[in-house]
Amino acid sequence: MISGQDIFSIHNEEDFNSLALQVFRYQFENNKVYRSFCDLINRHYSDVKSYEDIPFLPISFFKSHQVLSTKRGIEKTFTSSGTTGQITSKHFVTDLGLYDISFNAAFQEFYGNVEDYAILGLLPSYLEREGSSLIYMVDALIKASNHPESGFYLNNLDELQQTLVTLESQGQKALLIGVSFALLDLTEKHSFKLNNTIVMETGGMKGKRKEMIRKELHDKLSKGFGVQHIHSEYGMTELLSQAYSKGNGVFKCPNWMKILTRDPEDALSIQKTGKTGGINIIDLANINSCSFIATQDLGISYTDGSFEIIGRFDNSDIRGCNLMVL
Repeated sequence: MISGQDIFSIHNEEDFNSLALQVFRYQFENNKVYRSFCDLINRHYSDVKSYEDIPFLPISFFKSHQVLSTKRGIEKTFTSSGTTGQITSKHFVTDLGLYDISFNAAFQEFYGNVEDYAILGLLPSYLEREGSSLIYMVDALIKASNHPESGFYLNNLDELQQTLVTLESQGQKALLIGVSFALLDLTEKHSFKLNNTIVMETGGMKGKRKEMIRKELHDKLSKGFGVQHIHSEYGMTELLSQAYSKGNGVFKCPNWMKILTRDPEDALSIQKTGKTGGINIIDLANINSCSFIATQDLGISYTDGSFEIIGRFDNSDIRGCNLMVL
């Protein structure tokens, strides 16, 4: 049985490929939904020689099926946000410990010791509903930071402004992680010149504002907060891992996560780096659900493993992936 120790001890491409193949065989044999999909496209584990050959399950199946590779009891159900009446994704998590290790290890890799920061969460649209994996993560980081000023801010923007000014005057490192519309609200009400604070957007206007292209959003936020770069977090309900960008919208993954792109017209074909395509994600922390997911995002992957997100497919279902109804 593959363990968390195996997943979070990957050091190179060879390690990743070997473990990805092991995870694929395990999920092929134990995940009924994923196995049915593989059978439908006539892909057997004996056909798969490298991680690039592994089939990617359309992310929409997290809306319609219980995607599980284990008989362990469910510890937590993470749900996606959605408008009234919309079907939401559900990620049934049977081992929260894997998620805890994943986001803590990734934070350590990209930002260092969480105890060095005051963590400020400006995530109103997430706080106002149940089942957000992002809230679970940020709440854990807030507690781990053990800083008296760490916490969530809902609509109390004046209090948040005072906290940021106080932390700046103390020379205290801080991470302000927020949903895009709320960060814009804050900069329209107050102006800043932050030297010790990382501003990180998690994307999305959540119906509160007109959607903006990344450059326009980051330009506005950079000016409003007085910072050179806006950081970004890329994660989703269906994943137990996150990628991070420290500026310019270029993301990097932790060692147990990888991004590939598929041909927009042929959902089963992986294309070369440097071309725009559908984003496919390998998240080996998803050992108990599905580690191989075809998302509805469009992006570009690069030879160094970094990637950009440039949009989403126009239609609600991924072209070429809507292959079966179980």
